[in-house]
Amino acid sequence: MIKILVATKNFKKINELNEFLDKNIFSLLNLEELNIDFTVEETGNTFEENAILKAKQYGEQSSVLTIADDSGLEVTLLNGEPGVFSARYGGEGKTDQDRNNFLIQNLQPFKDQEIFAKFVCVVAIWDPNLLEVTTFKGEIEGRIHLKSKGINGFGYDSLFYVPSKNKTFSEMSLLEKQKISHRGQAMTKAVEFLYQLSKSNYDEKDKSSRPI
Repeated sequence: MIKILVATKNFKKINELNEFLDKNIFSLLNLEELNIDFTVEETGNTFEENAILKAKQYGEQSSVLTIADDSGLEVTLLNGEPGVFSARYGGEGKTDQDRNNFLIQNLQPFKDQEIFAKFVCVVAIWDPNLLEVTTFKGEIEGRIHLKSKGINGFGYDSLFYVPSKNKTFSEMSLLEKQKISHRGQAMTKAVEFLYQLSKSNYDEKDKSSRPI
């Protein structure tokens, strides 16, 4: 069994990753289970920099294979905002609804225009054996609707409309969202890497147990 620390306090993200992995091979751990109570400062200027910071620092603290991600919404008419500040948009301590309201407020001058946006996600995996971080990226383009629709998901999902599906992310099932979302794309690549890693580890164990 390969243990993986999922470096997030967002249990919905952990549940999403859990759907991708074979539970007979991987066992997911959260920060609380490993008594890790510090928060990594997301000081990077890009999603990749922040994902690497979290994977590396939490990985070094736990000495366990660690997966972290950084993701967010980039709105073209707002010059890419909220971007890397998506989780802190409008200030610290805000709820998803607070951030959605703040975004809607900032987009009022453009309410009669099509509001193009994209979701971006970078997943980083820290390998405790090699002491290296590998990253995977996914993104999806869409539009922003200034009225929330749907009850699923989290963050800006209820405002992010995907024309090809004629739905917001919040109107999609988890499975439907995973197939096309930025996180689903990045996570699919990351999971493939994890399975390759697990196979390599098992192969090495098999070799070590064979008679010479």
